[in-house]
Amino acid sequence: MLYLVESRKVVVVGIPGVGKTSLLQKIVEILQKNNKSVSVHSFGSMMFDVAKENGVTDRDELRKLPLSQQKNLQKIAAEKLAILNEDIVIIDTHAFINSPEGYYPGLPEHVLHILKPSNFISVSAKPEEIYNRRMKDVTRTRDNISIDNIKKELDVQSGMISACAVISGSPVKHVLNREGMIDEVAEKIIRTIGL
Repeated sequence: MLYLVESRKVVVVGIPGVGKTSLLQKIVEILQKNNKSVSVHSFGSMMFDVAKENGVTDRDELRKLPLSQQKNLQKIAAEKLAILNEDIVIIDTHAFINSPEGYYPGLPEHVLHILKPSNFISVSAKPEEIYNRRMKDVTRTRDNISIDNIKKELDVQSGMISACAVISGSPVKHVLNREGMIDEVAEKIIRTIGL
């Protein structure tokens, strides 16, 4: 009997400055050494690619769009991700969007139903490390932040991703990406997703 192995959709969330990009690069490197086909896709970048067709010129403008437009962009991006079929499809995203109306879920129910994630990984770091990393990042237009703002964002992330796990029935693993510990954290994530 032939069994088809479905592509694993692993959603990795983290607020800006947790070191998610470097961590994902390390995970891909390890998985490829173990002959796994893997791809990483930024959910926000996919949304931005669609939004550019409608005149949006800066990715940081996405969170300022009306919620109806954000929902439509999320739906289109999720549909594109759902059809990918590598062994592991890593979806790099945020658990929430800080919009003028408040915290909007980065992965609302309609997106989760389309994506059908197998796992959630919530990446955090010490607030002071996050603050320092953000101050060094000149590639993005960020709002002014404080350590207290970062602590609040980490709390919101934890709540949002826990809700995603409940809605989808998929497990969530919280990992702390401490400075200088990237190899250990990458290995922990790979073990968590059963590879």
